[in-house]
Amino acid sequence: MQAWVVARCAPIDEGPLRRVERDLAEPGPGQVRVAVTCCGVCRTDLHLAEGDLPPRRPSVVPGHEVVGRVTAQGAGSVRFAVGDRVGVPWFAGADGSCRYCRRGDENLCSSSTFTGWDHDGGYADAILVDQQFAYRLPDAIEDEQAAPLLCAGIIGYRSLRATRMPAGGALGIYGFGGSAHLTAQIALHQGLRVHVLTRGEHNRRLAQELGVDSVGEQADAPPEPLDGAILFAPAGELVPVALRALDAGGTLAVAGIWLSAIPPLDYAGELFRERRLRSVTANTRRDGEEFLQLAERFKIRATTSAYPMAEAPRALSDLAHGRFGGAAVLHN
Repeated sequence: MQAWVVARCAPIDEGPLRRVERDLAEPGPGQVRVAVTCCGVCRTDLHLAEGDLPPRRPSVVPGHEVVGRVTAQGAGSVRFAVGDRVGVPWFAGADGSCRYCRRGDENLCSSSTFTGWDHDGGYADAILVDQQFAYRLPDAIEDEQAAPLLCAGIIGYRSLRATRMPAGGALGIYGFGGSAHLTAQIALHQGLRVHVLTRGEHNRRLAQELGVDSVGEQADAPPEPLDGAILFAPAGELVPVALRALDAGGTLAVAGIWLSAIPPLDYAGELFRERRLRSVTANTRRDGEEFLQLAERFKIRATTSAYPMAEAPRALSDLAHGRFGGAAVLHN
């Protein structure tokens, strides 16, 4: 089979990915092999290729928003049958027995593993996955639409929950790419007022088309105090900006796995009055199941740009340079 690997970490325009031939792997106990139909392009893939997020294994295959069909089952694999359509997400495994797993916080498990980081991902013809960490996808959501839901959507949903928004409250969204545009739709369906602060004409136009309450530049003050905010842009300098925009008791959730350095915070102006700053670390399988149900119920639509799998480096370059709004999806 063919697969893209991170041959060396470097700026995306310097060619860190290389396409290689590999043997088609056989699934182990409890695993299934999935023929990849399409794979979403996530900013985490870019961080991996460029070395902001160091690869955990040599020549790892990126990609963790994978849609495909089961083509083989390992010993004891009974959850899915050959031919079933499944989604393979970022969160790929946990030990199931540590104190975090026992209390329902499997995303914090110190033994957790991730698709496209610890395990080879979906920038390939096929992928292996633990049957317990794959999702059965709603029939009403087509492949290209489903792919971005499997990380961008799920992480955005967990981030939204982390803000602890009151009913009818004001939500700020900083950065408006693949994850944010899905989260905004959930928030609007839940009756929240949504204020988007982002750079890039593509992103601002997309936010307006989705019907958010206001759109501004990243450093602008929103038109009202925010009950909660989510930082999707990997820009630490926006943390104090977003904290200042919060009303008393508001929460800023940082959605990304990587963030540039945060400037020193002013306690009185940015944290006092019980403002909260918290990170979001991966997700649980329950988050994914809940989000996919909401996506089907609310008819959440991803704005996508399609690329052939052979052009994965171009898709990542276009992501890095903001050449599209929404999410890119690679197709086999």
